[in-house]
Amino acid sequence: MAHTLSSVSNAQSAGHRRLDSDEIVQARIELAACFQLAAQLGFEEGICNHFSAVVPGHDDLFFVNPYGYAFSEVTASRLLICDFDGNVIEGDGKPEATAFYIHARLHRLMPRVKAAFHTHMPNATALCLLEGPPLLWLGQTALKFYGRTAVDEDYNGLALDQSEGDRIAAALGDADILFLKNHGVMVAGASIAEAWDDLYYLERAAEVQLKAMSANRPLKPVPADIAQRAYEQMRLGDKESARAHLDSAMRELRRRGVAFET
Repeated sequence: MAHTLSSVSNAQSAGHRRLDSDEIVQARIELAACFQLAAQLGFEEGICNHFSAVVPGHDDLFFVNPYGYAFSEVTASRLLICDFDGNVIEGDGKPEATAFYIHARLHRLMPRVKAAFHTHMPNATALCLLEGPPLLWLGQTALKFYGRTAVDEDYNGLALDQSEGDRIAAALGDADILFLKNHGVMVAGASIAEAWDDLYYLERAAEVQLKAMSANRPLKPVPADIAQRAYEQMRLGDKESARAHLDSAMRELRRRGVAFET
């Protein structure tokens, strides 16, 4: 199902650009942790899904996973650094084609997006296969995303050129979560920690919604005014909560001996 990027070139000499600052090393470690966590939770699909993050201090470069590796194989040193023109600036290998065309265009066109996580994780993707709005405002976890979602209704095949990447970026708009109908989900974050936090809770919200739907009983939505208030309450501390969530998850990876920092 994956396609390699035939037009990518390898420009591994970073020249005068320093790509080993403490901030960049930390971003590598955090992004690698997200891959490992997603693998443990069953969010990945073979070697076909991809996460990216803008390289700190270099808004024209982004980290992305190399083609051919499962999430569980991704470590900090295995991440690629690419530019928006298809050059691998640092790292061995190349990105999967759809990973490049989606993430390069998203980061170039939407500078607010510092981390972009695309998965076919089963519960959230199942909601993308249904007619109508994917995520319903039924439970507290779902309300974290109230007013933050967009839907791409027009599945258009694989993202194998810049125009499809541009179309997906336009579909995201001002939202943080994009449900790609007949496809999967994209989570866009202002930081790696915030993207991870949203990815995790999005799948949890989708899972409990599907369980409720499977009961074949009437669903009980939260009234709009209460949904808005709960959303606002959650968002007040969301950035700090996301940071604490990822820090906790990284401690657990270390406790279990997962070598994601290498």
